[in-house]
Amino acid sequence: MEKLELNIEGMHCNGCSTRLQKVLSNLEGVNVIDISFETGKGNLEVDFSKVKMEQIKETIEDAGFSVKGE
Repeated sequence: MEKLELNIEGMHCNGCSTRLQKVLSNLEGVNVIDISFETGKGNLEVDFSKVKMEQIKETIEDAGFSVKGE
């Protein structure tokens, strides 16, 4: 597992961060440590042998958010 910190745009409340955490938790190989509306950051542990970065980004975008600076 590798630690990954993402800058996430589009979260407007704690409900957004909770929803995104739930969606990302459904990806095999992703362990969500924290999604923070306040900081706009997502901290994950990722097993890249099970999931690709592109899948993580697509999942975030499908939930209505975007990854900044990636």
